[in-house]
Amino acid sequence: MSVDHLATLDPIFAECLRVGGPTVRDFSRPGGFPGLLRMVMEQQLSTRVAAVLWAKLETRLGGAVTPDAVLALDDDTLRACGFSRQKIGYARGLAEAVTDGRLDFDAVHALPDEEAIATLVALKGIGRWTAEVYLMAAQDRPDIWPIGDLAIQLGVQRLKGWPDKPTAKQLLAVAEPWRPHRTIAARLVWHHYVALQEQAREQARKPR
Repeated sequence: MSVDHLATLDPIFAECLRVGGPTVRDFSRPGGFPGLLRMVMEQQLSTRVAAVLWAKLETRLGGAVTPDAVLALDDDTLRACGFSRQKIGYARGLAEAVTDGRLDFDAVHALPDEEAIATLVALKGIGRWTAEVYLMAAQDRPDIWPIGDLAIQLGVQRLKGWPDKPTAKQLLAVAEPWRPHRTIAARLVWHHYVALQEQAREQARKPR
């Protein structure tokens, strides 16, 4: 299903394209260990801050973000690259799970959506949001709808003109007609949300 066709199913997607522009932003991420580790680091950080910190980690590791390389870093270095004390534990746990074979990304990638999510959330520090966004951004799975994502919640609220932030039940219900293409729907909502953030920052920079 094309973006344009999805826009015919619900007028909010035409609004996403009007505000964000006709070219939808690229929210993709690498797969495997680097992609999932980056999502752990990005938890509760803005996209811009996370990008800077991830670049710092890549520079420190010479571009090769591997489990062994991460395990070789001391806590101070990981902290300087944006990992809190808690996230340092998550990062080391993820790296160890890969090196000892408990996490096989090829096997995860072959699983259906819910089974893949269940396998990932069994790891400490990997919640459902992280697992869902990994499947969307690193694997381009077509029907993931991350209702725990704040930008999705606020974006749908704004686009639908609802007075309150939607509940999980409301978000699932509103997206039901978009199956099996809810990943595109999520990317359009993100596209709209990011565009509004950029416009607000630009407005704030203008002299008063």
